[in-house]
Amino acid sequence: MAFLLRRLAFYLAAFIAAATINFFLPRLMPGDPVRIMFSSAGAELPPESLQALKLTFGFVDGPLWQQYLTYLGSIFTGDLGRSIKYFPLPVTSVLGHALVWTVGLMGTATIISFALGTFLGIVAAWRRGSKFDVIVSIGAIFATSVPAVVTSLIVLFFFGFTLGWFPNGYAADPSLDPAFSFQYIGSVAYHGILPMITLCTVLVGGFTVTMRNNMINLLGEDYIVMARAKGLSDRHVMLWYAARNALLPTVSSLAIAIGTILGGSLVTEVVYNYPGLGNILYQAILARDYPVIQGQLLIMTATMLIANFIVDVSYVLLDPRLKGA
Repeated sequence: MAFLLRRLAFYLAAFIAAATINFFLPRLMPGDPVRIMFSSAGAELPPESLQALKLTFGFVDGPLWQQYLTYLGSIFTGDLGRSIKYFPLPVTSVLGHALVWTVGLMGTATIISFALGTFLGIVAAWRRGSKFDVIVSIGAIFATSVPAVVTSLIVLFFFGFTLGWFPNGYAADPSLDPAFSFQYIGSVAYHGILPMITLCTVLVGGFTVTMRNNMINLLGEDYIVMARAKGLSDRHVMLWYAARNALLPTVSSLAIAIGTILGGSLVTEVVYNYPGLGNILYQAILARDYPVIQGQLLIMTATMLIANFIVDVSYVLLDPRLKGA
């Protein structure tokens, strides 16, 4: 219990620090969203309506510390304000709609990438020095090194424009009504293939390299040598002795990947015009939509901290020696 309380206090302090940065960061950006909206209306709005717009969106002139305390209070009450770009929708509705698409896309891609990368890393480490190991290692390092925007554009150009096998954007056919039907679900799956390929290509390399390095570090341990000396099969030693222990550090990589799910993949979603949290964040930055930007960053921060807390607890359950760390 003492360990859990220490970790909870640590992550609560980290969340408040992140929320503080989240408050000041948009305000350091040039431009005022209310004045941008007022200027875009031209001569249609009288000058006295500027103050009314500020009151509507909560941009009331006052000391910065007072705005900060009001902001912290709104976080813990769940009131994230109203979106400027998508007015009059509240921020929770805007992010909630995009959340479904991001969790479906990024969650599936993360699970597939983790399973495939872990398997490739295990086999490559067990067959270290073979052709399979060389091919997998080079491919994993190459996939990790290439920026996500380059991978997205290559996949889109080759499979979308050149071959024409898959749609070039959107999450589903715009002519279909969103409904729980085989036609609409099939359209969603069909439109999600290219983003899924892109995300899996970007993520699988990191899991492969991490698992391979962890396996190689354990293959020389005494208990691995003892297991082989007992005459156990290579598959049994590889999976139940080496891979089982090497998987523990890889959980940290999975936690980080899970933590970024709700943040979305900004580049991929923008390239494919996918209506997820990443695309919403990009549009909010362009519109200086402070409430949406702050709400999105809070979701990313909270999810990352929760995922890391779960990993800390899992580590203690698997290795009690870490309680005193």
